[in-house]
Amino acid sequence: MRPRIAITAGDPAGIGPEIAAKASREARVVDVCEPIVYAEPAVDGLRIGEVSAAAGRAAYDTIVRAVSDARTGRVDALATAPINKAAFQRAGLPWKGHTDLLAHLCGVSRVAMMFHAPELNVVLATVHVPLREVPALLTQAMVEDLLALTAESLPQFGILQPRIAVAGLNPHAGEDGLLGAEDQQVLAPAIEAARARGLNVSGPWPADTVFGRAAGGEFDVVLACYHDQGLIPIKLLAFGRAVNVTIGLPIVRTSVDHGTAFDIAGRGVADAGSMVEAVLLAARLARARTRP
Repeated sequence: MRPRIAITAGDPAGIGPEIAAKASREARVVDVCEPIVYAEPAVDGLRIGEVSAAAGRAAYDTIVRAVSDARTGRVDALATAPINKAAFQRAGLPWKGHTDLLAHLCGVSRVAMMFHAPELNVVLATVHVPLREVPALLTQAMVEDLLALTAESLPQFGILQPRIAVAGLNPHAGEDGLLGAEDQQVLAPAIEAARARGLNVSGPWPADTVFGRAAGGEFDVVLACYHDQGLIPIKLLAFGRAVNVTIGLPIVRTSVDHGTAFDIAGRGVADAGSMVEAVLLAARLARARTRP
């Protein structure tokens, strides 16, 4: 039986509805799953290509419906089109993106954003926060927990004993403290604690080389300290094919590796490639969860 995959349309003022519809008709998609597009039937005052509270609320309502159906078994997984953070803010919604919203809706706190592509897997320690706040957010306990979550989550991708590399926060992973203390005082102790629990973790490695090493096959996944540190390499290697996965949820959720693209919304020219890959991966992960 083919899994049922909810494809949420995201912000209705962006390219989400277009790529959701295109992906639902893609032959590779319908061959492996039953795609079901979730979208609000009408949004008063909507203007394509513009940020608005109405669009933010509509995107939120769509996600809530899809998550409810996933949690009750009406669908087997979610593949989400992009939302707009500013539209959420205008609608008075406190969440900065899908990841924290989905954690709230599912009643869990131990989640992380992972990007998956054939060339590279990346997990983000921090996500949508200003760069100046990152060092304070990187605590040993947080990094230890994230390493454990990463190790627990990779088997669903067929990686039973993942080799996890940790990217250093500072240039040259701190250069023995000369370029910053966080690598030696936070990351290194967390890595040692994870290794003591039997996890295959190494680092902190200089971030300017570790992603290339992982893409070359030396590691299965890289833990990046902050958003752009992890997203630049994966988008350079696999933009349009990488898939955003929320690990730690009780449901399967995948998404695209791009934003709402207001500049081309409504023109019918949006590339649905990442949406297609997100649905295909959602179907694969859903099937993996149902195997005895």
